[in-house]
Amino acid sequence: MVIIRDAVEDELSNIREQRLAAYNEHAPKIPDEHWKVLKQSILSDRDLQPGVERMVAEIDGEIVGSVALFSPEIKAYEGLLEGELDYPELRMLAISPQARGKGVATALINECIQRAKTKGFSSMGLHTADFMENAIKLYDRLGFERLPQFDFEPTNDGIVVKAFRITF
Repeated sequence: MVIIRDAVEDELSNIREQRLAAYNEHAPKIPDEHWKVLKQSILSDRDLQPGVERMVAEIDGEIVGSVALFSPEIKAYEGLLEGELDYPELRMLAISPQARGKGVATALINECIQRAKTKGFSSMGLHTADFMENAIKLYDRLGFERLPQFDFEPTNDGIVVKAFRITF
């Protein structure tokens, strides 16, 4: 059974390592400069600022996934987005390779949706890129819609970070 709970501070370095391990499979698919930018984002401490909720997923007492939910006041993509987002943004969803296919990502996403609803929001967004094929399939299956007006290209290498939103 997957248990979702708030992350505690002494777990953060482990969560970042697990995040890096989960995203590392994408490194060979993208240019080195893009990987450096993505890796920097994955390992950053931007999720420590007020207005960010950090959650973990556990199976049998072991952390197997994590996610951060950024409130709309936080400029999660400072300098990259045209316009302002007026809904929370799911970021840094990472599932350990051995826990994939067990509903962990869906459980974390659903927890983020519930928290956004509880705060009175009617939608939640996220950004991802085509090289994360499984993530895009999951977001599509869960009912996220594309918002190309909020896409951006962080390293001018042709890789577009695509915006998605779910309305509830």
